[in-house]
Order: sequence, then structure tokens, then C-alpha cells
Amino acid sequence: MSDVAAPSNPRQAPDLRLTLAILITLVLQAVAALLWVGAAAQRLDNLEAEVKLQQPIVERMARIEAQVAAVRSSLDRIENHIDQEAN
Repeated sequence: MSDVAAPSNPRQAPDLRLTLAILITLVLQAVAALLWVGAAAQRLDNLEAEVKLQQPIVERMARIEAQVAAVRSSLDRIENHIDQEAN
């Protein structure tokens, strides 16, 4: 007699444990993906809140830069005028 027995039914039903393990794995991966997406959304919300808080500072900085440029231009004109008077 041979040790290898031929399968009685060539189309055996899938192993229930394997099916259950695959299903559990898929559910756990879906839960992990949802947790990751939720954490990413929270980080984005935090960044958006920080940007909103910094917006007035950015606007004020732009105004100050424009004023500094105007002062520098005035200073250049004054220096040129003094140089012309000195010559």
C-alpha cells in the first residue's frame, strides 16, 4: 500500500481556520488604516490651526518689511543729498 492517499474529493472545502484568519487579518488592517488616517487628519487640523494663528504675524511682518524698504530708500536719498552738498 502506498503512504500517499489520493484525495477523495478534488474540490475540498476551504479550511475554515484559514478563512477566518484571513478575515481577521483584513479587519485588523482596515482598523489600522482607519487609525492612521485619523491621526493624519488630526495632524493636518493642528497645522491648519497654527497657520491661522500665524496669519496676523505674517501680515504684520510684510507691513514692517515695506516700511523698512521705504526707510532705506529715504536714507539713501538723504545720504546722496549730503554727499552732493559736501562736494
